Amino acid sequence: MSRPPLAGLRVLDLATLFAGPLAATLLGDFGAEVVKVEHPTRPDPSRGHGPAKDGVGLWWKVLGRNKRTMTLDLSTPGGRATLLRLAASADVVVENFRPGTLEKWDLGWAELSAANPRLVLARVTAFGQFGPSSHRPGFGTLAEAMSGFAALTGEPDAPPTLPPFGLADSIAGLATAYAVMTALAAREHTGAGQVVDMALIEPILAVLGPHPTWYDQLGYVQERTGNRSANNAPRNTYRTADGSWVAVSTSAQSVAERVMGLVGRPELTDEPWFATGAGRAAHADVLDAAVGGWIAARTRTDVLAAFEKAEAAIAPVQDVRDVLADPQYTALHTVTTVDDPELGPLRMQNVLFRLSETPGAIRWAGRPHGADTDAVLTELGLAPAEIAALREAGAL
Repeated sequence: MSRPPLAGLRVLDLATLFAGPLAATLLGDFGAEVVKVEHPTRPDPSRGHGPAKDGVGLWWKVLGRNKRTMTLDLSTPGGRATLLRLAASADVVVENFRPGTLEKWDLGWAELSAANPRLVLARVTAFGQFGPSSHRPGFGTLAEAMSGFAALTGEPDAPPTLPPFGLADSIAGLATAYAVMTALAAREHTGAGQVVDMALIEPILAVLGPHPTWYDQLGYVQERTGNRSANNAPRNTYRTADGSWVAVSTSAQSVAERVMGLVGRPELTDEPWFATGAGRAAHADVLDAAVGGWIAARTRTDVLAAFEKAEAAIAPVQDVRDVLADPQYTALHTVTTVDDPELGPLRMQNVLFRLSETPGAIRWAGRPHGADTDAVLTELGLAPAEIAALREAGAL
């Protein structure tokens, strides 16, 4: 196997729940050496989130993959000194403490950059490092609400809807990994590290589209439309005769025309309003009735086969059971099996993308709390007596 593209990159993951740790996971998937630093008695809460098997948190097995784990109390003198020693040989530190916390421990950018001028410090918070809300505690839910996502999501006559998973955190984790790689690329030119200031409220706003520009130029505020789109139709979920659901999209004019031919309403394509996505969206009731009625009379298998034959865009609405059996996901190896010493073989999402020459890999699933503390500190040059003294002092 080729040398992983991020081999030799050293990352200290001081973060918890979920964006910062996800960024470190993404770096570890492509070969970075990631050391997860957790408090000795208060580990990353993701270890206890969601279902567990035999007392072992399953979410952590995914989020903690490809990371070595050690404990360190950064608020103690020994913990502070040890982190500075670790940072001196690291490339990246990822943290998500509230602004001012690292500085309170004398571990802010001034101290970290003095220990290692080439260090990249990724600071992930709800609201950023400055501004009137920067001091407030916050989670992804607040970003989903503040960004406009919740206001756009749901049926027009129903309350705003929050996602049932960590959407804002996940987007911020992706963005943080990208920001870290950008800062490392800049270091190749400048020789110096820098601070990444990542606020959860910003990446989710970036992926929502041109809403600020629409409002700035037109005063336009998009309302909730449920599964419909203001830009094209038919676009919705439809129930099949056997009680399943499918999703149909017609973003392209040619696809919209093929769908109407398939469902037996080709005359609708001659309507003047059918010529544009916005025109079709304004007549979504007519189009949904035509498509929904046709689909409701057929099984999901028959509907999917007919749409595929007509080269029209459709997908089944799948839950996780369907995903694990889906032939396309299977072909892509999107879900892989990892052998874990605690739980045995377990399946999880594979690395995020495929590289033809230097692919990523999952080397191990999330390890127990503090499992590699002594090994990491020994490699750092600490003698057994020094490690024992740190543990006695409560720093480990």
